Amino acid sequence: MLVIMMIAFSCDEPVTVVTNIVHADGSVTRRIEMRNTKNLFEKSGLQVPFDRTWVVKDTIEVGLKGDTTWIKRAEKVFRNVEEINATYRTDSSSNGKFPRHASFSRKFRWFSNSYRFSEIVEKRISGGYPLKDFMNDKELYYFYSPEDLKYSKLHGPDSLKYKMLADTIDKKNLDWTIKNFAASWVEEFSKLTAGKAGPDLSAELPGPIEARFIKVINENMEKFDSIWATGFLQRKILGEENGVKFKIEADSALTVAGNKILIDYKSYSVRIVMPGKLIRTNGYLDSTRNLIWPVNADLFFSEDYVMWAESRTPNIWAWVVSGLFLLFVVTGIVLKQKK
Repeated sequence: MLVIMMIAFSCDEPVTVVTNIVHADGSVTRRIEMRNTKNLFEKSGLQVPFDRTWVVKDTIEVGLKGDTTWIKRAEKVFRNVEEINATYRTDSSSNGKFPRHASFSRKFRWFSNSYRFSEIVEKRISGGYPLKDFMNDKELYYFYSPEDLKYSKLHGPDSLKYKMLADTIDKKNLDWTIKNFAASWVEEFSKLTAGKAGPDLSAELPGPIEARFIKVINENMEKFDSIWATGFLQRKILGEENGVKFKIEADSALTVAGNKILIDYKSYSVRIVMPGKLIRTNGYLDSTRNLIWPVNADLFFSEDYVMWAESRTPNIWAWVVSGLFLLFVVTGIVLKQKK
């Protein structure tokens, strides 16, 4: 059901790539490329914001089979990341309700300058569990990989190995989602019952109640909604008396927690081009050897999703000055010894 809903939501959204070309002075040339099989670029379907201050170009590509792709490209130079963040704060695109921001830093190290740029999508729930508690490094690498990289692995020579890996990740992802859903429900329920819950209930928040909530979900996965509506599950989690007394609060907390999981988020990709030589990153290289990150709802559930890259440029003048100074010192020592 969820897959069908996601497909329906994504039918009219363009395939979008955002490229941040970072300059040494902290300015950023930001490019957005949107591709769609329809000439449809409504704000409700766009993943990132742009307005009339951008340079926008529309083109059409016709494939060998006669299929048409409409392309919209937008570009703007931002003097600093604060201007990018101001755009995000006033974002009215489909993803505008999910906080995002950019960050830039520059450090002078005499012989070189180092730079760090990042794009951050803020987490949806507080007090959740990190994904690294559920997956190992290999599984995390695959989980955060762009879709085209996953596709190539699943259809490559080691496809069986990666299909097994993908199945394992799916199971662990479900466990992680359920545990975070339970944590979110307990958090909202605690807020709604603050000052009203007795010591017996307060003592069980969040530990035992969260554990019982997870157990109830796993045991009633297929019919959870219908059984929950009867009030039976609330009594099983909270006890008979508290389950009846706080049924309204439990239902409200379930709605809030559910809305944090089942969200309509328009996926896209981010590229970062750094000044100088790239030295560190948590990104992936695409087929054109450019850094790329996927951005989808799974990636910023219980943790901020940080896409970062670091680079370095040499200070030629510092090497020249240092060389001249060294030459001056050596020359002085030689002349002194001769005298």
